[in-house]
Amino acid sequence: MLENIEKLISANKSDFIHDLEEVIKIPSVNEEESEEFPFGKNIDNVLKKTLEICERMGFKTFYNPYYGYAEIGEGKELIGVLGHLDVVPAGDLNNWETDPFSLEIKDGILYGRGVQDDKGPMLAAIYAVKILKDMGYEFKKRIRFIFGTDEELLWRGIEKYKEKEEIPTISFTPDSQFPLVYAEKGLLQLKISGNEKCDLNISGGSALNAVPDEMEYSGKDQEKLQNELEDAGYEYTVKNGKLVVLGKSAHAKDTEKGVNAIIRLIITLNKIGYRSNMIDFIVNEVGEDPYATKIFGECKDEDSGYLKFNIGKIEFKGNKQEIGVDIRIPVTVEKEFVMEKLKEKAQKYNLIIEEIDWLAPVYFSKEHFLYQILLNTYREETGDYKSLPISSGGATYARALKNCIAFGATFPDSAKTEHQPNESIKLDDLLKAIKIYAKAIYKICEEV
Repeated sequence: MLENIEKLISANKSDFIHDLEEVIKIPSVNEEESEEFPFGKNIDNVLKKTLEICERMGFKTFYNPYYGYAEIGEGKELIGVLGHLDVVPAGDLNNWETDPFSLEIKDGILYGRGVQDDKGPMLAAIYAVKILKDMGYEFKKRIRFIFGTDEELLWRGIEKYKEKEEIPTISFTPDSQFPLVYAEKGLLQLKISGNEKCDLNISGGSALNAVPDEMEYSGKDQEKLQNELEDAGYEYTVKNGKLVVLGKSAHAKDTEKGVNAIIRLIITLNKIGYRSNMIDFIVNEVGEDPYATKIFGECKDEDSGYLKFNIGKIEFKGNKQEIGVDIRIPVTVEKEFVMEKLKEKAQKYNLIIEEIDWLAPVYFSKEHFLYQILLNTYREETGDYKSLPISSGGATYARALKNCIAFGATFPDSAKTEHQPNESIKLDDLLKAIKIYAKAIYKICEEV
């Protein structure tokens, strides 16, 4: 019954672009909380607008200030499609060639904050089900679109959903890339702290999940430090009388691709005579090794690769020294092993470890029926048998629900522009994703 799917996608193209324009123009960045709008008025607006779009298509909808969902179909079994409507801030507008909150199309490419992460892909999945409905398909299972509102920060919206609502039997999230992501490392974030007199006052780093690319120093011995940086071959600059150690930014899941400015500052401060237990820990046990092998040994597995270790934040003030750490743990390695090894080293330096956040790993067997259906659908529709399913150190919404897998919507050859200025995606890629999602959902309803 799917013979005319391409014609229907073409017929719905202008409506799809219009609806995407409607959600992109709402700057749904997390703002100050209130009881009425827990993540701000703009996120509430985009949630209500998305539910309005779904209602127009004939879906049943439900609104909660923390989340919403839209559902179609009959039967006991519930299939979930999980995505998010919040976006990261646009950042410096001078780095954008277009208005980030106004959908623009240039040479077949859509520009705007959220077109790739995750408004565009989520709307593509919604349109996939709309097209099946327009074909007259009778859904033998209930399909529920679950709209998260706090994915870019703390996932409080989806946690509230899990407290109150029915959990789907299986789900996918259009919040990653094709062919599919079958393994995601465990994500452990920690604060490591010590109390000790130290003649340093430093603070830096913007996020635990980012390799810091700059670290300012305005304390004593700047000339000595500058000489040591030159001897070490470390890049630096001087801004407004402050010495700035330079690194290279990277996501914490790819620490080996970055250069950690915090660690380089601490190493050179140590070489000119600054000491503390925290400094010794960083220099002796971590250093510039993105895998922290002195702490964990060669910690890796076949499915997801090496453990990654990132010091993303640092603060030395008075007698208090703290660092914030992000660790990506291979899917077959237990969290307890990592904590045990880290505690052994921390105790040696009289440091205290405090857990900030933990996201358990995702791992789908290649024999799992959902893995097979999604992969085969992608391959049948694209003819791409070379691109292999992905193991990732990143964190998608697949972690939020049991039996959920990340599936699209960017293609292997697509530019990955999420969270960047000039976020973009090819219109044709989203239209192809609509077709893939429609056929995948049809197969799930018919074959499972």
